[in-house]
Amino acid sequence: QVQLVESGGGLVQAGGSLRLSCAASGSLFSFAAMGWYRQAPGKQRELVAGISSGGSTNYADSVKGRFTISRDNAKKTVYLQMNSLKPEDTAVYFCNANYGRQNYWGQGTQVTVSS
Repeated sequence: QVQLVESGGGLVQAGGSLRLSCAASGSLFSFAAMGWYRQAPGKQRELVAGISSGGSTNYADSVKGRFTISRDNAKKTVYLQMNSLKPEDTAVYFCNANYGRQNYWGQGTQVTVSS
């Protein structure tokens, strides 16, 4: 069983920055594809950014150029650096770990961007 613990959310003004962290338990972190998703009230959960076990990244069009996903396998942690935040980025952000047949979610962290 893998546990994911997110941190770093909060309230920030538009144009500001936040860095989210997701710490994973277990010994196979380096083999997992990791992702950050978000869910705003009344909307479906959507992929924000993903990073493969090999370090390849992909981003939602809405965050390209503003958000950066990275991972530190030694610390079993994935990060999401969020710059130039907009009110529409307000959501609960969830960390996801995909080990192929097994998929795990964190509990989520709230990000609120005020205008």
